[in-house]
Amino acid sequence: MPEGLPPICILAGGSGTRLGSKVRDTPKPLLEVAGEPFLHHQLRLLARYGAREVVLCVGYLGEQIEQRIGPERFGLRIAYSHDGARPLGTLGAVRQAAPQLGSRFLVLYGDTYLRIDYAAAARAWVLSGRPALMTVLRNEGRWDVSNVRFDGRLVTAYDKRDPVPGMEWIDHGLGGLGPAALEASMSPSANLADLYHELARRRSLFGFAASERFYEIGTPTALAEASEFLARLNQLGTACGHRVADTLMLSNRAPRGGSGSAYGWLGSGAG
Repeated sequence: MPEGLPPICILAGGSGTRLGSKVRDTPKPLLEVAGEPFLHHQLRLLARYGAREVVLCVGYLGEQIEQRIGPERFGLRIAYSHDGARPLGTLGAVRQAAPQLGSRFLVLYGDTYLRIDYAAAARAWVLSGRPALMTVLRNEGRWDVSNVRFDGRLVTAYDKRDPVPGMEWIDHGLGGLGPAALEASMSPSANLADLYHELARRRSLFGFAASERFYEIGTPTALAEASEFLARLNQLGTACGHRVADTLMLSNRAPRGGSGSAYGWLGSGAG
């Protein structure tokens, strides 16, 4: 069994406007993907990697998420942090939830399915001695605009708004923070990307290289791709007599030295 993970903050407060009518009455994390709410896929995978505690930062239709998921799911203890009357933004939501998360926690978005060894990333971050973590993927413009400069150990530059030449990596979607990292910038910005930008500038942002693309559900096209991938993964898991996450773990033999697993047998689904 994998080692336990630190607490995990899932940012699930966005309104998902690019999905149009699909999210009129349903929050994005609860959209049905491969036969169940997308958030179920995320939580089950995290539990299989040894997660125990999750804080869901919710905003748009957040009451639905809390009612549907509840205080426990797949063996995870789940707490909630609500934006309130006004959206807090990603950084604002993390700051509000921080008292529930302790001295070191992982952060990911509620609309992404990340094919990475969470436990290996968490261990490598601890060993790095740096206050913050960003998982990165060599992108070279394939999936989106590259926005990271990575030297093999540290993220030395990160700019989501105005990427510069020489950036060949992209943020993969999993981060790690703690009180010291949150204090690195007292800017009034509500955007988590601005904090990562400052941490990279200070050479305080450890990088962990992933080797497989992520899936997300932020647009109709991305939602269809994620649905197809997870449905295929479900079929493979059923054929082998395992749940989806167990199938992932069986294929996951991450090499030492700071990179995620390849899941090579799913290569046809990575494109």
